[in-house]
Amino acid sequence: MPGTLTAALVQKLSKVNRLDQDDVLALQELSIHSKRVPAQQRFVRDGDRPSESCLIVDGFAFRSKLTPDGQRQILSLHMPGEIPDLQSLHLHVMDHDLTTLTECTLGFIKHDALRELNQRRPNVAAALWRETLIDSAIFREWIVNVGRRPARVRMAHLLAELYERLELIGRTTKGSFELPITQIELADCLGLSVVHVNRILQQLRHDGLVATERRTFHLLDKAKVEEVGQFEKIYLHQRPSV
Repeated sequence: MPGTLTAALVQKLSKVNRLDQDDVLALQELSIHSKRVPAQQRFVRDGDRPSESCLIVDGFAFRSKLTPDGQRQILSLHMPGEIPDLQSLHLHVMDHDLTTLTECTLGFIKHDALRELNQRRPNVAAALWRETLIDSAIFREWIVNVGRRPARVRMAHLLAELYERLELIGRTTKGSFELPITQIELADCLGLSVVHVNRILQQLRHDGLVATERRTFHLLDKAKVEEVGQFEKIYLHQRPSV
């Protein structure tokens, strides 16, 4: 069972890091307890002092902050194979919420087990550290996206990024990817109103760049979507580290 729970983590880390067979085996042997969590449930809360980190085994989640008057900003989206609260190993008080976007299978890993693994397998420690650095690179790009790009560019950039990240873990098909996200949630990702999000999606559809079908986004002209979104994927650091 642990090997099954860590399959997404092993797949993602192996794509962009140098792991040997013993590293992979150590990851597969991690002690993890899993829980099926409904959509829209906070599993980490601002102010928590967790003793374990949470692996997304299946489904999607998001990181967010609330302003005192209840306004929400979604700071990042997370997908299978990611441990979005890995920083809780060293930052002992959480300063944001983590919420399931969809129904999720979550795997909870004790901090002590992660620390022991990091000491025993330096390659794994480096890979996990690199994942937190990539998270930071994505945060920087999202700051630029929300702070400086026009609405149409923001949307195109987000869709291009999500496609690249999902393609890495084998969850795209011929320019399409599945992401059950509402326009309200897209608005909170992009710092826009729901009305503006709806208008931008209509523009992208009218221009023949994007089609949507319930839970699925189709990038009809991926290269053009990337051009409109000013998207350069270097910040995703998808090539293996040396």
